[in-house]
Amino acid sequence: MRLSLAQINQLGRAEFAGTVGPVFEHSPWIAELAWLKRPFATVEELHRVLCKTVHEASPERQLALIRAHPDLAGRAAPAGPLTRESANEQAGAGLNELSSGEIAVFQRRNAEYLEKFGFPFVICARLNKKEAMLAGFQMRLKNPREGEMQIALEEIFKIAEYRLRDLISVEAMTAQLSTHVLDTAHGCPAAGMKIELWSLNGGKRALVMTSQTNADGRTDAPLLSADEMKAGSYEIIFFVGDYFAAKSTPLPKVRFFDRVPVRFSIADAGAGYHVPLLCSPWAYSTYRGS
Repeated sequence: MRLSLAQINQLGRAEFAGTVGPVFEHSPWIAELAWLKRPFATVEELHRVLCKTVHEASPERQLALIRAHPDLAGRAAPAGPLTRESANEQAGAGLNELSSGEIAVFQRRNAEYLEKFGFPFVICARLNKKEAMLAGFQMRLKNPREGEMQIALEEIFKIAEYRLRDLISVEAMTAQLSTHVLDTAHGCPAAGMKIELWSLNGGKRALVMTSQTNADGRTDAPLLSADEMKAGSYEIIFFVGDYFAAKSTPLPKVRFFDRVPVRFSIADAGAGYHVPLLCSPWAYSTYRGS
Protein backbone atom coordinates (compact mmCIF):
# COMPACT_ATOMS: atom_id res chain seq x y z
CA MET A 1 0.00 0.00 0.00
CA ARG A 2 1.36 3.42 -0.96
CA LEU A 3 1.77 5.98 1.82
CA SER A 4 1.43 9.72 1.71
CA LEU A 5 4.44 11.90 2.45
CA ALA A 6 2.71 13.04 5.64
CA GLN A 7 2.50 9.41 6.79
CA ILE A 8 6.16 8.87 5.92
CA ASN A 9 7.15 11.91 8.00
CA GLN A 10 5.28 10.52 11.02
CA LEU A 11 7.08 7.17 11.08
CA GLY A 12 9.49 6.36 13.88
CA ARG A 13 13.11 5.69 13.04
CA ALA A 14 12.79 1.90 12.84
CA GLU A 15 9.55 2.08 10.84
CA PHE A 16 11.03 4.69 8.52
CA ALA A 17 14.11 2.54 7.88
CA GLY A 18 11.91 -0.49 7.27
CA THR A 19 9.66 1.41 4.86
CA VAL A 20 12.04 3.71 3.01
CA GLY A 21 15.17 1.60 3.43
CA PRO A 22 14.44 -0.79 0.51
CA VAL A 23 14.75 2.02 -2.05
CA PHE A 24 18.50 1.37 -1.62
CA GLU A 25 19.45 -2.28 -2.05
CA HIS A 26 20.21 -4.01 1.28
CA SER A 27 21.28 -0.66 2.80
CA PRO A 28 18.79 0.52 5.47
CA TRP A 29 21.48 2.70 7.08
CA ILE A 30 20.80 5.39 4.47
CA ALA A 31 17.17 5.77 5.52
CA GLU A 32 18.12 5.59 9.20
CA LEU A 33 20.41 8.61 8.84
CA ALA A 34 18.00 10.51 6.58
CA TRP A 35 15.23 10.09 9.18
CA LEU A 36 17.02 12.69 11.31
CA LYS A 37 16.28 15.33 8.66
CA ARG A 38 12.47 15.00 8.82
CA PRO A 39 10.01 16.40 7.97
CA PHE A 40 10.32 16.41 4.18
CA ALA A 41 8.28 18.95 2.26
CA THR A 42 8.33 17.03 -1.02
CA VAL A 43 9.31 13.63 -2.36
CA GLU A 44 12.07 15.40 -4.27
CA GLU A 45 13.49 16.73 -1.01
CA LEU A 46 13.39 13.25 0.52
CA HIS A 47 15.24 11.87 -2.50
CA ARG A 48 17.86 14.64 -2.31
CA VAL A 49 18.46 13.99 1.39
CA LEU A 50 18.83 10.25 0.80
CA CYS A 51 21.31 10.86 -2.03
CA LYS A 52 23.22 13.44 0.00
CA THR A 53 23.50 10.90 2.82
CA VAL A 54 25.23 8.55 0.37
CA HIS A 55 27.48 11.33 -0.99
CA GLU A 56 28.60 12.19 2.56
CA ALA A 57 29.23 8.57 3.54
CA SER A 58 32.70 7.09 3.65
CA PRO A 59 34.14 5.53 0.48
CA GLU A 60 33.89 2.16 2.23
CA ARG A 61 30.16 2.56 2.78
CA GLN A 62 29.62 3.78 -0.77
CA LEU A 63 31.47 0.74 -2.08
CA ALA A 64 29.41 -1.56 0.15
CA LEU A 65 26.22 0.01 -1.27
CA ILE A 66 27.34 -0.67 -4.84
CA ARG A 67 28.37 -4.22 -3.95
CA ALA A 68 24.95 -4.84 -2.40
CA HIS A 69 23.43 -4.86 -5.91
CA PRO A 70 22.94 -8.07 -7.87
CA ASP A 71 24.42 -8.98 -11.21
CA LEU A 72 22.20 -8.44 -14.24
CA ALA A 73 20.59 -11.77 -15.16
CA GLY A 74 22.99 -13.45 -12.76
CA ARG A 75 23.73 -14.08 -9.13
CA ALA A 76 22.06 -12.32 -6.21
CA ALA A 77 23.88 -9.62 -4.29
CA PRO A 78 26.48 -10.69 -1.67
CA ALA A 79 24.36 -8.91 0.94
CA GLY A 80 21.49 -11.33 0.44
CA PRO A 81 19.02 -12.81 -2.02
CA LEU A 82 17.57 -10.85 -4.90
CA THR A 83 15.11 -8.34 -3.46
CA ARG A 84 11.54 -8.12 -4.72
CA GLU A 85 12.28 -4.67 -6.14
CA SER A 86 15.34 -5.86 -8.11
CA ALA A 87 13.51 -8.94 -9.35
CA ASN A 88 10.61 -6.82 -10.65
CA GLU A 89 12.94 -4.27 -12.26
CA GLN A 90 15.02 -6.88 -14.05
CA ALA A 91 11.86 -8.64 -15.20
CA GLY A 92 10.48 -5.35 -16.49
CA ALA A 93 13.63 -4.97 -18.60
CA GLY A 94 13.07 -8.44 -20.05
CA LEU A 95 16.04 -10.08 -18.28
CA ASN A 96 13.83 -12.97 -17.14
CA GLU A 97 13.16 -13.90 -20.77
CA LEU A 98 16.72 -14.16 -22.08
CA SER A 99 17.85 -17.07 -24.20
CA SER A 100 20.63 -19.33 -22.91
CA GLY A 101 23.03 -17.56 -25.29
CA GLU A 102 22.03 -14.12 -24.02
CA ILE A 103 22.42 -15.26 -20.41
CA ALA A 104 25.94 -16.44 -21.23
CA VAL A 105 26.79 -13.02 -22.71
CA PHE A 106 25.50 -11.20 -19.62
CA GLN A 107 27.41 -13.53 -17.31
CA ARG A 108 30.61 -12.95 -19.30
CA ARG A 109 30.17 -9.18 -19.19
CA ASN A 110 29.36 -9.30 -15.46
CA ALA A 111 32.58 -11.23 -14.81
CA GLU A 112 34.71 -8.86 -16.92
CA TYR A 113 33.30 -5.82 -15.15
CA LEU A 114 33.67 -7.31 -11.67
CA GLU A 115 37.25 -8.35 -12.36
CA LYS A 116 38.22 -4.82 -13.44
CA PHE A 117 36.36 -2.74 -10.83
CA GLY A 118 35.71 -5.05 -7.88
CA PHE A 119 31.99 -4.34 -7.77
CA PRO A 120 28.96 -5.29 -9.91
CA PHE A 121 27.72 -3.38 -12.95
CA VAL A 122 24.79 -1.21 -11.79
CA ILE A 123 22.33 0.36 -14.21
CA CYS A 124 18.74 1.54 -13.79
CA ALA A 125 16.76 -1.30 -15.37
CA ARG A 126 13.63 0.84 -15.71
CA LEU A 127 15.45 3.15 -18.10
CA ASN A 128 17.30 0.50 -20.12
CA LYS A 129 16.51 -2.67 -22.04
CA LYS A 130 18.94 -5.52 -22.61
CA GLU A 131 20.51 -3.96 -25.73
CA ALA A 132 21.28 -0.71 -23.88
CA MET A 133 22.67 -2.64 -20.93
CA LEU A 134 25.08 -4.62 -23.09
CA ALA A 135 26.18 -1.41 -24.81
CA GLY A 136 26.65 0.12 -21.36
CA PHE A 137 29.03 -2.67 -20.39
CA GLN A 138 31.25 -1.96 -23.40
CA MET A 139 31.30 1.80 -22.84
CA ARG A 140 31.77 1.79 -19.09
CA LEU A 141 34.51 -0.85 -19.05
CA LYS A 142 36.73 1.89 -20.53
CA ASN A 143 36.24 4.20 -17.53
CA PRO A 144 38.66 4.65 -14.61
CA ARG A 145 37.53 3.04 -11.35
CA GLU A 146 36.89 6.34 -9.51
CA GLY A 147 34.66 7.65 -12.30
CA GLU A 148 32.86 4.33 -12.59
CA MET A 149 32.05 4.35 -8.88
CA GLN A 150 30.39 7.74 -9.30
CA ILE A 151 28.42 6.52 -12.33
CA ALA A 152 27.28 3.48 -10.35
CA LEU A 153 26.09 5.74 -7.53
CA GLU A 154 24.19 7.96 -9.99
CA GLU A 155 22.47 4.86 -11.39
CA ILE A 156 21.59 3.84 -7.83
CA PHE A 157 20.07 7.29 -7.26
CA LYS A 158 17.89 6.81 -10.36
CA ILE A 159 16.77 3.42 -9.06
CA ALA A 160 15.94 4.98 -5.68
CA GLU A 161 13.93 7.75 -7.34
CA TYR A 162 11.67 5.26 -9.11
CA ARG A 163 11.28 3.15 -5.99
CA LEU A 164 10.22 6.21 -4.02
CA ARG A 165 7.57 6.91 -6.65
CA ASP A 166 6.26 3.39 -6.12
CA LEU A 167 6.23 3.83 -2.35
CA ILE A 168 4.79 7.32 -1.87
CA SER A 169 1.55 8.67 -3.31
CA VAL A 170 2.07 12.12 -4.76
CA GLU A 171 -0.81 14.41 -5.65
CA ALA A 172 1.34 16.88 -7.57
CA MET A 173 4.99 17.06 -8.54
CA THR A 174 6.90 20.27 -7.95
CA ALA A 175 6.95 22.18 -11.25
CA GLN A 176 10.51 23.27 -12.09
CA LEU A 177 13.47 22.59 -14.38
CA SER A 178 16.71 21.57 -12.71
CA THR A 179 20.05 19.94 -13.51
CA HIS A 180 22.96 18.18 -11.81
CA VAL A 181 26.41 17.77 -13.39
CA LEU A 182 28.79 14.97 -12.40
CA ASP A 183 32.46 14.90 -13.42
CA THR A 184 33.12 11.21 -14.13
CA ALA A 185 36.77 11.81 -15.04
CA HIS A 186 37.63 12.97 -11.51
CA GLY A 187 34.79 11.20 -9.68
CA CYS A 188 33.18 14.31 -8.20
CA PRO A 189 30.40 16.87 -8.74
CA ALA A 190 31.28 19.32 -11.52
CA ALA A 191 31.53 22.57 -9.56
CA GLY A 192 31.89 25.89 -11.36
CA MET A 193 30.63 24.80 -14.78
CA LYS A 194 28.87 27.47 -16.84
CA ILE A 195 25.37 26.56 -18.06
CA GLU A 196 23.08 28.33 -20.51
CA LEU A 197 19.37 27.67 -20.99
CA TRP A 198 17.88 28.56 -24.39
CA SER A 199 14.27 28.68 -25.52
CA LEU A 200 13.61 27.28 -29.03
CA ASN A 201 9.97 28.29 -29.28
CA GLY A 202 8.09 30.32 -31.86
CA GLY A 203 10.77 29.84 -34.49
CA LYS A 204 13.19 31.89 -32.38
CA ARG A 205 16.25 30.99 -30.34
CA ALA A 206 16.40 33.06 -27.17
CA LEU A 207 18.73 32.93 -24.17
CA VAL A 208 16.62 32.39 -21.05
CA MET A 209 19.29 32.40 -18.38
CA THR A 210 22.95 31.75 -17.57
CA SER A 211 24.04 29.99 -14.41
CA GLN A 212 26.95 28.13 -12.83
CA THR A 213 27.03 24.90 -10.85
CA ASN A 214 27.77 25.01 -7.13
CA ALA A 215 29.96 22.68 -5.07
CA ASP A 216 27.34 19.94 -5.36
CA GLY A 217 27.25 20.18 -9.15
CA ARG A 218 23.79 21.77 -9.06
CA THR A 219 22.56 25.32 -9.62
CA ASP A 220 21.58 27.33 -6.55
CA ALA A 221 18.15 28.00 -8.07
CA PRO A 222 16.11 26.03 -10.62
CA LEU A 223 16.79 26.77 -14.28
CA LEU A 224 13.06 27.46 -14.50
CA SER A 225 10.87 28.04 -11.45
CA ALA A 226 7.22 26.99 -11.26
CA ASP A 227 6.10 30.44 -12.45
CA GLU A 228 8.51 30.33 -15.40
CA MET A 229 7.65 26.84 -16.63
CA LYS A 230 6.09 26.83 -20.12
CA ALA A 231 5.51 23.97 -22.53
CA GLY A 232 7.86 23.96 -25.51
CA SER A 233 11.35 23.13 -26.73
CA TYR A 234 14.52 24.05 -24.88
CA GLU A 235 18.27 23.52 -24.97
CA ILE A 236 20.75 23.44 -22.11
CA ILE A 237 24.35 24.09 -23.09
CA PHE A 238 26.98 22.73 -20.70
CA PHE A 239 30.42 24.35 -21.06
CA VAL A 240 32.37 21.17 -20.35
CA GLY A 241 35.52 22.23 -22.24
CA ASP A 242 36.06 25.34 -20.12
CA TYR A 243 35.35 23.32 -16.98
CA PHE A 244 37.95 20.63 -17.68
CA ALA A 245 40.50 23.22 -18.91
CA ALA A 246 40.31 24.89 -15.49
CA LYS A 247 40.86 21.66 -13.51
CA SER A 248 44.20 21.36 -11.76
CA THR A 249 44.44 17.60 -12.37
CA PRO A 250 46.31 17.07 -15.67
CA LEU A 251 44.23 15.79 -18.58
CA PRO A 252 45.02 15.37 -22.29
CA LYS A 253 45.59 18.71 -24.03
CA VAL A 254 43.17 17.83 -26.84
CA ARG A 255 39.63 17.56 -25.53
CA PHE A 256 36.96 15.87 -27.60
CA PHE A 257 34.10 17.96 -26.23
CA ASP A 258 33.91 21.74 -25.96
CA ARG A 259 30.22 22.31 -25.22
CA VAL A 260 27.48 19.74 -24.76
CA PRO A 261 24.02 20.83 -25.95
CA VAL A 262 21.01 18.88 -24.69
CA ARG A 263 17.72 19.58 -26.49
CA PHE A 264 14.46 18.47 -24.93
CA SER A 265 10.77 19.31 -24.70
CA ILE A 266 8.59 20.27 -21.76
CA ALA A 267 5.16 18.80 -22.42
CA ASP A 268 3.60 19.46 -19.01
CA ALA A 269 4.41 22.86 -17.49
CA GLY A 270 2.97 21.69 -14.18
CA ALA A 271 5.45 18.81 -13.80
CA GLY A 272 9.00 18.57 -12.54
CA TYR A 273 11.80 18.12 -15.10
CA HIS A 274 15.37 17.21 -14.15
CA VAL A 275 18.09 17.04 -16.83
CA PRO A 276 21.37 15.80 -15.32
CA LEU A 277 24.68 15.38 -17.14
CA LEU A 278 27.42 12.84 -16.44
CA CYS A 279 30.53 13.94 -18.34
CA SER A 280 34.23 13.52 -18.99
CA PRO A 281 36.37 15.19 -21.67
CA TRP A 282 35.56 12.24 -23.96
CA ALA A 283 32.02 11.08 -23.17
CA TYR A 284 28.72 12.13 -21.63
CA SER A 285 25.26 10.77 -20.84
CA THR A 286 21.97 12.29 -19.77
CA TYR A 287 18.39 11.27 -19.01
CA ARG A 288 15.09 12.76 -17.89
CA GLY A 289 14.64 12.72 -14.13
CA SER A 290 12.00 14.45 -12.05
